Amino acid sequence: MRSAKDREVVCKSTKPRNRGRCGSRGILTHMKHASGQPQERVVIAGDGQMSLVLADLLAFHAHAVTIWSPFPDHAAALQSTRESPRLKGFRLAAGIEVQADANVFAHATLIVNALPTQYIRPTFRTFASSIPTGVGIVCVAKGIELGTFERPTEILSSVTEGRCPIAALSGPTIAAELARRLPAVMLAASTDAALRARTAQMFTSPWTRIYQSDDPIGVELAGACKNVIAIAAGLIDGLELGSNAKSALLARGLSEIARVGVALGGKFETFFGVAGVGDLATTCFAPEGRNRTFGERLARECAHATHATHATHAAQTVERVLAETVSVVEGVPTCKALVALTRAKGLDLPIIEAVHAILFEGLTPRDAITVLMSRAAVSERVGEAR
Repeated sequence: MRSAKDREVVCKSTKPRNRGRCGSRGILTHMKHASGQPQERVVIAGDGQMSLVLADLLAFHAHAVTIWSPFPDHAAALQSTRESPRLKGFRLAAGIEVQADANVFAHATLIVNALPTQYIRPTFRTFASSIPTGVGIVCVAKGIELGTFERPTEILSSVTEGRCPIAALSGPTIAAELARRLPAVMLAASTDAALRARTAQMFTSPWTRIYQSDDPIGVELAGACKNVIAIAAGLIDGLELGSNAKSALLARGLSEIARVGVALGGKFETFFGVAGVGDLATTCFAPEGRNRTFGERLARECAHATHATHATHAAQTVERVLAETVSVVEGVPTCKALVALTRAKGLDLPIIEAVHAILFEGLTPRDAITVLMSRAAVSERVGEAR
């Protein structure tokens, strides 16, 4: 336990001159470990936004943190400049290392995976054998792998041959807000009680609160499905259909997420907590949400299609908007995998199916809305096929 002398919390004014890397809302926090020594050696796989803000959080607790990038040039630039174009205005603390040498995983006491879902397997395969048996892995990726239909923690378990306990860390976490150390709540989910408790302890801070769950299936499926619904939310924004339509989308989208989750082994209540409705609301409304932003831009671009060529134009627009998007839009491959999986189980998912038709079948966003609005009106039941 740390004594009061080991912690120092200083509240500053909210004036612009006090805004620094510790937050733009007037909270400046500092903590020192009593022994002065790092508590853990954490390696974060990936150099994206979430990697940066989680490195900041872990370094705050005096853990030794290394960000591993699969791209040597990215690693060298980030190590030198301490800044990333992916998260403007954020600067890495001096003690955080950045490198591209995969040998670093052999010395980790905890590994955090922040690689996008479709890249986990091919990337981890290159160094999985060097990960010591028993080292915990915490995964923040959200998606479903194409072909195998596996969740991120399942992929990690497969590539490490079950030698390591694995937890999912999920919730409404916009990286730009975490970078400013604004309050956020997450959920650590694992069937390994010790790892989920350790994860909750390590990632808790004055600006983050971590709950625990023994339902990694539900937590990961909620995180995967919400990205698809977020694309639909962006489509509504791009078509300027208003708040009524968007709120209805979130309500019915949550029902579809719960339907998928329960059918695939998740607990119903998980979808109405932090990792379910909480994450869904954030990703559908936040301007920074990549999936929502992609959907919005796609709708605006598709609006220029003519009646005669709209299907071809829509398909080409999807490809072009994806190619011009810097960050990975996880909802696109997840939607493809999700529909293939749920069709085989006979699940009725009108919103998810509509997004799939737009992304892969040439349906325009406006035509998709028409199809959804023409469905027969029935009694509403959350989680049921309505």
